[in-house]
Amino acid sequence: MSALRPHLFLLLVVTIFSGNILVGKALAGLPPFTISLGRVAIALVVMLPLGWHQARHGWPVFRRHWRPLLGLALSGVAFFNALIYAALKFTSATNVAILESLIPVATLLLSVLLLGERFRPLQWFGVVVSLGGAVVVITAGEGAELVPGGVNPGDLIMLLAVLVWVGYSLLVKEHMARFPRYGGLLVMLVIANLALAPIALLEGAWQVVPNLSTAELAGLGYLGIFPSVVALLLYNSALADIGPTRAAVYLNLLPVVTMLGAWWWLGDQILPVQVVGSLVVIAGVWCTISPPRERVARPD
Repeated sequence: MSALRPHLFLLLVVTIFSGNILVGKALAGLPPFTISLGRVAIALVVMLPLGWHQARHGWPVFRRHWRPLLGLALSGVAFFNALIYAALKFTSATNVAILESLIPVATLLLSVLLLGERFRPLQWFGVVVSLGGAVVVITAGEGAELVPGGVNPGDLIMLLAVLVWVGYSLLVKEHMARFPRYGGLLVMLVIANLALAPIALLEGAWQVVPNLSTAELAGLGYLGIFPSVVALLLYNSALADIGPTRAAVYLNLLPVVTMLGAWWWLGDQILPVQVVGSLVVIAGVWCTISPPRERVARPD
């Protein structure tokens, strides 16, 4: 059961992340950093009774390792989701999910550049195929909100979000074990609130928040509890057990779950190019993370 646990956790994470994209799209009328501040503020309230004791006793650790703690808080807790909500103002929930599924490929590429890992030929083929699928999705943008060359700016913002999450995953693998589970997340949420508050105020959050509808408050409640607390705790636990590359492969399911959710809940049309692009990305990622075949020794 312990061997199966990280995989079950990651399936739940994919479901919650899909909900994060769909709810974020439903709230796209709100400023993106205001949405992100709302979610981390709610998450902070939820985590306060759970993590206060650990945070207080773990203060010497936080002070000693403040640099990775700051990196974890700014990347995975604060700005990754803020960038997702910014992207959703311009592009579809399905496109965001397809591009988010590039995380395994981006993780391996940065592992080569930063950690000196080596690729097998099949992995290089997978990288090329996955990036090709992403290009198909990005260059098929529709509507007036396009940058020169016909590219949707939301897709470009989402690519930046992918890089931010890859950095977070590498930091989790290297440093997360230093920090207490609940106390560490609590401190990261404090940092995220401090980082996002000035930007949200510049967006006009002080005018938006008092006029939130019941549905918008419910959406922020979902974002603050599930993606911000439950999914992060599950993802960090699974990541520590099986590593960032194997954990990231579960994001292959994100386009499928999100595409169906956007069709059923938001009434989005599923375009053939999105189906083709997601299949190409998934196929490329599968090649990228597939384990090498074990050679069977011949008897003498």
